Formats: sequence, structure tokens, C-alpha cells
Amino acid sequence: MATDLHGPVSARSHDTAVRVEGLTRSFDGRAVVDGLDLTLRAGEFTALLGRSGCGKSTLLRVLAGLDRDITGTVLVPKRRAVAFQAPRLMPWKRVWRNVLLGLPDKPERAVAERALEEVGLGERAGAWPKTLSGGEAQRASLARALVREPDLLLLDEPFGALDALTRIKAQQLVAELWQRRGCAVLLVTHDVDEALLLADRALVMRDGGIAYETPVDLDRPRTVGSPEFAALRSRLLTELGVEEDAAPAEAA
Repeated sequence: MATDLHGPVSARSHDTAVRVEGLTRSFDGRAVVDGLDLTLRAGEFTALLGRSGCGKSTLLRVLAGLDRDITGTVLVPKRRAVAFQAPRLMPWKRVWRNVLLGLPDKPERAVAERALEEVGLGERAGAWPKTLSGGEAQRASLARALVREPDLLLLDEPFGALDALTRIKAQQLVAELWQRRGCAVLLVTHDVDEALLLADRALVMRDGGIAYETPVDLDRPRTVGSPEFAALRSRLLTELGVEEDAAPAEAA
């Protein structure tokens, strides 16, 4: 179930979705990811926070297999998928064809339609991407990820370009899909509230490694106003070097 991107494959637990040891990725001689260790458990929803430029998206690209110029050991499931902030739909292909893009064996349209139904976009299967709203395009991107039946779903700021209300709906959809699918999820985000609303565990990346982590032991569905939520939020903001009074109020 694992792909070795760099280094020897060693014994691993079936409860482990991702194992990273000593991962380093450098650009022009500067280590953006520096000796990073990370374990993601199967079925766990993990949120990765950090300041811009800390290496979050670089780590995600490594886990997705999009960046292999690394040192260290990275073990990931063979079945994995990624959704980015930009939906990256091909404008000359109808929505259902975008969902199947890159899949082997030329699956039939019905395969795409089932994935689109799961994200509430079944009626738009035959539409052109330019006719979709921002929220619909992001849901099509999620369908393209889900159709791969991933054991690991990687989300790189997937809600960042959405308006506040659409963002809330997209967050709820991802939570529902995760609970239904049971795959491991790694969400890269700048939004502390978003991380705490969705994740089982929150990580803070700093200086090329994981500087802080905390379980998010809050009952679901979660509310931003609870004392437990506020305490976790305050701690994460401190770890991110943000004064809480200066943090923007976000409708996550």
C-alpha cells in the first residue's frame, strides 16, 4: 500500500497512512523542508498550519508525488489524490471529462457522474467549466480527487478563493465526504478556525519542520464560540506568532 519516494521501505503499521523521516527539500541551497518527521494515521483528518513560505505546500507536493527532488524517507499510499486552491479544470473538456482526467483504462461517464453526485454536482456533469460558479468548480475538483478512491486526500488551501458563505458549505461538504469515505486527509490552510472545525489533529510548521501539534478533541459538529474551541484557537495563534487581538475575525 505504500510508495517509497526516497529511501528504503521498512516495516509499517496498517494503521499508518503516511510516514516521513528526515525529509529535506532545498531550493537554491536553502532548505525549505529540513529534516522533517511526520506520521499520519489511516482515517485521520490532519490540518497543517504555518506562515507563508514555511514549506507547507512543498510538503504537500512531495506527498502527492509531484516533487521528488528530496532526501529522506517518504512512505505514502499508492492511491492518493490532491485538490488545490485553483480547481484547474480544462476549459475545453466538459465537467465529467475533467473528473476522469488522467485515470487509466478510459472509464465510462457513469464513473464521473457518481463522483459528481457525491459532491452535489450531478446535474452539471455535461456543463462546460466556464459556466460553473467558484463553489461548483471547487466541488468538481473534489469529485476528480474522489473518483480515484484515495487512501490519502491532500487539500492545498482548497477554500481560499471562495466567498465566506460558499466556503462554509465547502468545509461542511469536505467533512461529510471524509466521514463517509474514511480516508486520511491532510489539509494545508492558513485559517486556524477552519483547522479546528475540521481536523482531528492540528500541526504547526516552522523552520522546515513540525514545531507544534495538538489533538483537536472537540465534539462534532463544532462551534467557534465554545470555550474549548477558543482555548485551542488561542494556543495555535500563539504558536503561529499572531497576537489574538490582531487576528482577523473569519467566518469559518
